[in-house]
Amino acid sequence: MDLSDNTAAALFFVFGSSKKDDMTTNVDAIGSSSLASFDIQPRTRLVFGPGSSDKIAELAGSLGGRRVMVVSDAGIVDAGHFDRVAGHLRSAGFEVGSFHDFAENPTSTMVDAGVAAAADFQPDLLIGLGGGSSLDCCKGMNFVFSCGGSIHDYHGVGKATTDLLPMIAVPTTAGTGSETQSFALISDAETHVKMACGDPRAACRIAVLDPELTLTMPQSVTSLTGIDAISHALETYVTRRRNAISVTYSRRAFGLLASSFARVLASPDDVEARGNMQLGASLAGMAIETSMLGAAHATANPLTARHNIVHGQAVGLMLPAVIRFNGTQHADWYMELLREIDPETASKVRTQDAPDQLADVVQEWVQSAGLATSLDELSIPSSDIGLFVEDALQQWTGTFNPIALDEDTTRALYREVA
Repeated sequence: MDLSDNTAAALFFVFGSSKKDDMTTNVDAIGSSSLASFDIQPRTRLVFGPGSSDKIAELAGSLGGRRVMVVSDAGIVDAGHFDRVAGHLRSAGFEVGSFHDFAENPTSTMVDAGVAAAADFQPDLLIGLGGGSSLDCCKGMNFVFSCGGSIHDYHGVGKATTDLLPMIAVPTTAGTGSETQSFALISDAETHVKMACGDPRAACRIAVLDPELTLTMPQSVTSLTGIDAISHALETYVTRRRNAISVTYSRRAFGLLASSFARVLASPDDVEARGNMQLGASLAGMAIETSMLGAAHATANPLTARHNIVHGQAVGLMLPAVIRFNGTQHADWYMELLREIDPETASKVRTQDAPDQLADVVQEWVQSAGLATSLDELSIPSSDIGLFVEDALQQWTGTFNPIALDEDTTRALYREVA
């Protein structure tokens, strides 16, 4: 898919009643109706294909910038991706600055360091090159560099006070879908709580999906990011904000991911499968924009905050239990997703059994990826479950789960994975 800026700007979807809502879905009106209201404007041009990152100078030029700051972590530098992208830019006459001093789950302190680097270089265009951490750090820097203050000022939705610098995302993983979202996830350096900072003006102008860049991912990163992308497709399909557009993105994303995850684990050099994973992750990211996430993320985040469990591992641990929980009321939705894996096999499954079947498949994927499926395997004591429950019930993502979370149901989810 290669949409011009004009085409992307023209793709403005408005559906529902004439009642004036905010720029999201009317949560209370949804239920299982396919007529849920939405107001969606895709803001990101997608450029997809092997070798597409070689067009970076042309794409940067289309946005009018001449001083480009590339935000990429140290691993991306070691893999040679930074030199490749920076080389194309310099050959085309761009001034290139860089920021690399951040890690997985970028913090408010790391964003501050990036803003200081940007202040010294004075870019007119930002490029986030790498996984979700690179893209989130770049967006976080953009908020503060463009609007002032600190990243804490942008925790929430619609807090930007002016237009942000144009930004290009060049993902080298297939997981977060951050390239097609207007949110940055930044951890508070002291509390470790993840802050979702979202604003339509934070969306990337262009996302370059080059599956060749994902070939350098270590197997562990392929596993973790793949499970993360799968969780996004599954969760966005069943949220309270689901609507005709979001379920289209989610279901197609899940189909691409389900058909390709085992392939990339078995054959890391399979470029076609890598491309399917990238597209699936990006489509799931587009679904998050309008549908949001659910209980798997709400219950996973406390594991990351309190025990430093990598996000893909944490959400992969919780996802099967959440599927079974939500399936008690929405088995038909999970049956639809089961058909995306194997229509013939799904035809032999009773609808009420679909959630268990799907949860088993997901658990098999998690295990095949070499990830833990219990708190015990992660050396997390069950005595911490009370703390996790308190934290999970404070998570914004949990409010979009199709079945409301309370203390008892949340505790039961953790007990199921103990």
